[in-house]
Amino acid sequence: MDPEALEAKGLRPSQVRQAHVEHFEMRLGERATLAPVKEGVMRLTHAEIDQLYSQPSVVEYRPEPVLVDLGDGSAEPALCFNLPRPPDRGSGNPQYAAALQAVARTMVLPESYVAKLTG
Repeated sequence: MDPEALEAKGLRPSQVRQAHVEHFEMRLGERATLAPVKEGVMRLTHAEIDQLYSQPSVVEYRPEPVLVDLGDGSAEPALCFNLPRPPDRGSGNPQYAAALQAVARTMVLPESYVAKLTG
């Protein structure tokens, strides 16, 4: 982004520096946008994300950008939806934990990780 153009709009950008977003490229149409250049961890459309996180049990979750390490040694940016205030330890849901363990085993995650998914 152009710091001078932002200032002309009354904004005050700070810490202006160069940056690079791995696995994305600049695409130009009427305006510019970043677009992924390869498959990621899991993709959902914006409409699918809106649908998923509009359900009452998860409506309070908020997206946070993270960098995920992949099995091939590379890393990719992703969004992780988290509660602003995490639940206390030990206040879990045993049925949900069992379902997560089943998914983790299907994905062949390490048993040491699966064992930590307790409710």
